[in-house]
Amino acid sequence: MNENGFTQFSTITVLLLLAAFYGGTYLLTLLIRKEKEDTSGFMVAGHHVGFGMGAASMTATWIRASVFTDFAQLVALMAIAIIIIPAVLYSAGGPSVMVEGLSKMTDEQANLFSVEAIMNQGAPFFVAVLAYAIGNQTISQRLFAVREKNIKSTFVTATIGYGAIVIGLGMIGLMALSVGVEPIDGKMNNLIPQMVSTYLSPFFVALFFILVIGSLSSTADSDLSALSTIMMADVYGKNIAKDNPNPKVMMLVGRITMIVATVAGLIFASFSLDILVMLVFVGALWGAIVFPVIVSCYWDRVTNSAFTWSVVVAMALFCIARFELLEMTGMTVLAFEILASVGGAVVIGMMVFGFFGRAAGLVAGAITLVAMLMFATGFLRDYMVLVASLTAYGASAVVCTAMTLLSKEERFDFDLIKKRVGDYDDADSEGTAGLIPEGAK
Repeated sequence: MNENGFTQFSTITVLLLLAAFYGGTYLLTLLIRKEKEDTSGFMVAGHHVGFGMGAASMTATWIRASVFTDFAQLVALMAIAIIIIPAVLYSAGGPSVMVEGLSKMTDEQANLFSVEAIMNQGAPFFVAVLAYAIGNQTISQRLFAVREKNIKSTFVTATIGYGAIVIGLGMIGLMALSVGVEPIDGKMNNLIPQMVSTYLSPFFVALFFILVIGSLSSTADSDLSALSTIMMADVYGKNIAKDNPNPKVMMLVGRITMIVATVAGLIFASFSLDILVMLVFVGALWGAIVFPVIVSCYWDRVTNSAFTWSVVVAMALFCIARFELLEMTGMTVLAFEILASVGGAVVIGMMVFGFFGRAAGLVAGAITLVAMLMFATGFLRDYMVLVASLTAYGASAVVCTAMTLLSKEERFDFDLIKKRVGDYDDADSEGTAGLIPEGAK
C-alpha cells in the first residue's frame, strides 16, 4: 500500500510481470512459426483462418497474422475480466452499496438520456469507435485472413465479444461513481486502475495488470501489422519496386517498420496524454478515411489524389474545430456545422448501406442531411467535440467526391486487384495451405 491507500507494485515486480507475459507470448510464437516465412502469411494469412480463431483474433487483434497468439490472449483477457469485475463489486460493498450510491447522483448523472452526456461524450466516442470499425486497416486484413464463408459470422461474433468486454470493464467506472471515488490528480486515466488497486489484493491487481498489458499489446500488435502491410505493399511494392517487389525485401521492410513504429509509440506514450482525448483524435483519423475507403471499393472513378487529399483536408479541419484554432463564431462555425451535418449523413448512410444496401443507404443519408441542416445548425456549436468528429467524416466525403468528379483519370479496373496484391511469393497452393496449422482450419 502507498500513502493513497492502494496497492502499488515495485519496479522489480512490474518487470517480472512484463517478462512473464511477453516471455509466454514469445514461447507461443515459437511453437507456430514457419521455418520459411512468406509475405502473404505475414500480412493476411490468405483466407485460411477458421471462424473461432478469426473471431478471437478480431476481438483481441493479432501479431503478424498469428491468430493463435491472440486466441490465447483473448482467453486470458476474458477470464481475468470475469474475475475482476465481480471481485471489485463485492469488495466495494456489494450491489446494495452500489444501488445506494446511485441514489446520490445528480439529476444529470442519473439521467440515462442526458443531452450533455450524449453530446459531449457518448456521441463523439460512438463516432470514433464506428470509424475504427469501418476504416481501420486491421479490420480489412481480417477479410483476407478469415475463410470467406466465415466472414459474416466472424464479424458478428467479434463485435459482440468486443462490446461485452468494453461494457463490462466500463462498469468499474460506474462503481467508482456510485461509491464516490475521485481519480488521483483529477486524471480520468487513473480511475479504473485506482478502483482495482484500492479494493483488491495484490494478486488480483497483478491479474488486472496482465489484462491491461495484454489488451494494449494486442491492439498495438494489430496496428503494427497493418502499418507494416501498408509499407510492404503500398510504399515498397507499389511505389518503390514498381509492382515488381522482392519478397525478401518486403519482409525486411515489414519488420523494420514494426521496430521503428514501436520506438515512436513508446516515445509518444511517454507524453502521458489523456486517453479520452486521444480516442477522439484517433477516431477522427479513422473517420477521415471512412468515406474514401468505402467509396473506393465501389466507385471506379476514385483516384489516389482524391483519397489522399480528402484525408489530409479532413484532419486539418478536425484539428481547427477540435482545438478551436479559429474563432468559432458567425460564418466560420456555421461552415463547420454544415460539414458536421454532412458527416452525420455519412455515418447514418454508411450504417444503413451496410445492412440494407446502396439505395436504402442513400435515402437514409439524404434524410439525415436534411434533418441536421434544419435542426442542428445553431445547436451543434455548443458541442465542439462532436462537431469536430463529424467534420472529419463530412469534409473527407465532400473533398473526395468533388475531386473524383473533376478527375479525368482512367477508371480503375477492379479485376487488377488480385493480380497486383494477391500474392507476392512464388509459392504453390500447398505451401500457402500450410500457413496455418491444421488445428486452426
